[in-house]
Amino acid sequence: MAPKSEDLQLLAKIKKGDSAAFEQLVEKYESKVFHLAMRFTRNEEDAEEVLQDVFTTLHRKLDLFQGKSAFSSWLYRIVVNAAFMKLRKRRQQPTVHLEDLAPLTKQQVLDGDHNFENHVDKHAQNEELKDILKGAIERLPDQYRAVFILRDVNGFSNQEASEVLGLSVPAIKSRLHRSRLMLRKKLHRYYLEFTGRTHLPPEIMEGLAAA
Repeated sequence: MAPKSEDLQLLAKIKKGDSAAFEQLVEKYESKVFHLAMRFTRNEEDAEEVLQDVFTTLHRKLDLFQGKSAFSSWLYRIVVNAAFMKLRKRRQQPTVHLEDLAPLTKQQVLDGDHNFENHVDKHAQNEELKDILKGAIERLPDQYRAVFILRDVNGFSNQEASEVLGLSVPAIKSRLHRSRLMLRKKLHRYYLEFTGRTHLPPEIMEGLAAA
């Protein structure tokens, strides 16, 4: 018989009341949970709250883990659910629009200076594009954003994303393809409006290549 994984050994101890084992589990995953929460919330305070909520939920619902998938997949599903719950609460607050992230206003462009590089150097331009991309990701519908963040931002495999979200691998592939198309459309519209260019730069296109 194969030895139990470290996670399963810790879970067995926790179920017997070993509080030190729970602390070990928290220590092992808290950084990963926080960074995944940050990908969704883009806010350190919210991510900290998600972190606390996740481990509170974990302690309360540990008996529900049946071992049909990796423990990490089950845990990350709790993270995704907690992050979306936090975002739904936050939606009642004012949001930042893509246009607010632009280095130039539309009027400045219309006034005659159409050369984007005249205003920012290459590093600043790349940072701006990253901000624009983050804003566009934030506005994806939840079901597509979750897949995009897990696959393209965090580097999960299709199978891992499937286990986390409780979807089939074909569904993951389909939603990933759709999310990339939506992002490409949003970014292309923005880039054309504010820079006068008809093509997105390579660094953006590489990240939005079709599946």
